[in-house]
Amino acid sequence: MRTPEPWRGIGTGAARGAALAAYLGEVRATVPLLLTLIVAGGVAGAFVWPRRVLKVGSALLALLLALCLLTPVLRGPLAALTLAQPPVRADAIVVLGGGVQCGTRALESSSLARLVRGLELWRAGYAPVLTVSEQSGVLGPAGCAKMSELERAQIKALYPVGGPQILTLRQVTTTRDEAARVRDLARQRGWRRVLLVTSPSHSRRAARLFAEQGVNVVSVPAGETRYDATLPLPVDRLAALRTLVYEGLSRVKAWAGGRPQR
Repeated sequence: MRTPEPWRGIGTGAARGAALAAYLGEVRATVPLLLTLIVAGGVAGAFVWPRRVLKVGSALLALLLALCLLTPVLRGPLAALTLAQPPVRADAIVVLGGGVQCGTRALESSSLARLVRGLELWRAGYAPVLTVSEQSGVLGPAGCAKMSELERAQIKALYPVGGPQILTLRQVTTTRDEAARVRDLARQRGWRRVLLVTSPSHSRRAARLFAEQGVNVVSVPAGETRYDATLPLPVDRLAALRTLVYEGLSRVKAWAGGRPQR
């Protein structure tokens, strides 16, 4: 028995919405947004003209994805997100939080890369103080290990004696929160310049948020750990595309008045 056209359209539209939701979910889109995409796809599939628009949009997205996976076209957009400056003497090194694995109580690769970069700068004598971030309860389940505690333990293991002076940015949810905490520390301690350490794709946005708080920063990002930045393989290009979508969603959320992503 043949399925009626409207129901087939609804099923196809919902499937397309679910596919897009699955991808966006991987880059931390919110649950309401993901459900909205699935429902919107199903509703669009129920009507002729919206169904045609959905088909054309799906085809264009497929072509765009193929272009991104088969060529290194994303190098330019990634470079536009990055602000890398030569390190100079400063009052402090600000290591932004990158994430933690709550189950295993381990730092995510981006957090570890940022911490390593911060310690490299400290060892080179660029600043005597290192800041680490303690995530708020909004991020992760109750009882999740604090990034700041894991980072302090890592530093203590590497430097039992004579390590850097460590300050903690308490209860931060976003990069804007971290910028506000550093602004307050700079006023209290008379800091005139800090080195800002984060992931390359986050560096330009982070530097702008700190500048908005009146903090004079020099951006010295850590190395990229999620993919080869030259994008030689499709797997690297797919990871880079996730990064671009993530940064794009962060900007949209900030523009809409919501909390931007980290």
